[in-house]
Amino acid sequence: MNPQTTPAATAPQTPLATPWGSFDLTRFPADPRERLRAWDAADEYLLRHLAGETDSAAGAATELAGRRIVVLGDRWGALTTALTAASGSAPSGTPAAATAAAPSGEPSAAPAPYGPVQITDSHLGRRATRENLARAGVPVDDSRLLTTRDTPPERIDVLLVRIPKSLALLEDQLHRLAPAIHSGTVVIGTGMVTEIHTSTLRLFERILGPTRTSLAVRKARLVFCTPDPALDPGPNPWPHRYALPPDIGPASGRTVVNHAGTFCAERLDIGTRFFLAHLPTPAPGARVVDLGCGNGVVGTAAALAGPGAELVFVDESHQAVASAEETFRTNLGPDAPAEFLTADALDPALFAPGSVDLVLNNPPFHSHQATTDATAWRMFTGSRRALRPGGELWVVGNRHLGYHVKLRKLFGNCRLVAGNPKFVVLRAVKR
Repeated sequence: MNPQTTPAATAPQTPLATPWGSFDLTRFPADPRERLRAWDAADEYLLRHLAGETDSAAGAATELAGRRIVVLGDRWGALTTALTAASGSAPSGTPAAATAAAPSGEPSAAPAPYGPVQITDSHLGRRATRENLARAGVPVDDSRLLTTRDTPPERIDVLLVRIPKSLALLEDQLHRLAPAIHSGTVVIGTGMVTEIHTSTLRLFERILGPTRTSLAVRKARLVFCTPDPALDPGPNPWPHRYALPPDIGPASGRTVVNHAGTFCAERLDIGTRFFLAHLPTPAPGARVVDLGCGNGVVGTAAALAGPGAELVFVDESHQAVASAEETFRTNLGPDAPAEFLTADALDPALFAPGSVDLVLNNPPFHSHQATTDATAWRMFTGSRRALRPGGELWVVGNRHLGYHVKLRKLFGNCRLVAGNPKFVVLRAVKR
């Protein structure tokens, strides 16, 4: 069964039990073979703390009603779904807004809509949130689901942070949200013990204010930050720019732009470097997809090698797509034709069968902290469907991942283009 078309309801999941009810949650896209949950102990710990049900709670439960709540980095919508249900919906005939009680010494808060505002970098996480809200019977309001590239709310009364894998993304987002945080803002982070480091706490302290952690519960911790409006965190250092090395083909010496959270923000990774040295030259008029584009260096190199090609950059990360667009525009000019899509691989709604000539792919094999081949499999199956007969999928990957087995199973063929002790470049042709 193709996991890209598997109904969400078929994925077995353990319900998330919260003080506001039990929720059947799913990742997106749901796969009946996938056993990774859509929530973990860190999500559960934070929700129990907000309800005043943990030893780490500072007195009574955190006041949520009528306050502007922002949830940053909610991975699959567990926090947003539970808190939206907790806040309730506006009574019939009542505007979906409530006035927050201003902390002592603070100006009056602007009216805040019911429910939290989610800010996420993940297209898949956002889709999962929409599905989980619907499964919980909670009205879905697009205006409450923001991306890391959207303008954040002007005022935040409660900031809940799911600590991301990327410290750079946390740094960038705290800088972006800091102007909306006031002295009365409640700031709480959550993550597994392995995700919270001294450097994590230093970021909160440098950008927002004094920070401490809770005791560990089921290998999860909470982070408590007391905002200091007088603190000057300095300018946001993101995005980063660097020059590519020589001897890697058409992209040699070109400039790469990396927004925070995009893979290899400081320098070119060795796998992509190996891929760049063995890329095919696109034919004039060919539609070429840089799938899982990251900072867009692979697609940009293909455009430089084949000036007449039509490039499409695709990634599920909003930060990555923004990086790819800036990398491409920096090297080929502001008017060079290309598409930039935040999507789930080669989404059938965006790519008709037979609409693509060449796919270039460096698939990830992690989903947050978990190792999985689900993303690579979805990318490969989507590529086969979207490619025209005779179209090609070129893949770079770690040798030990055995991508050649999957490609032979899907395409009936797979050729080794190049290899070294660590990486292989593979080519599969749609017959």
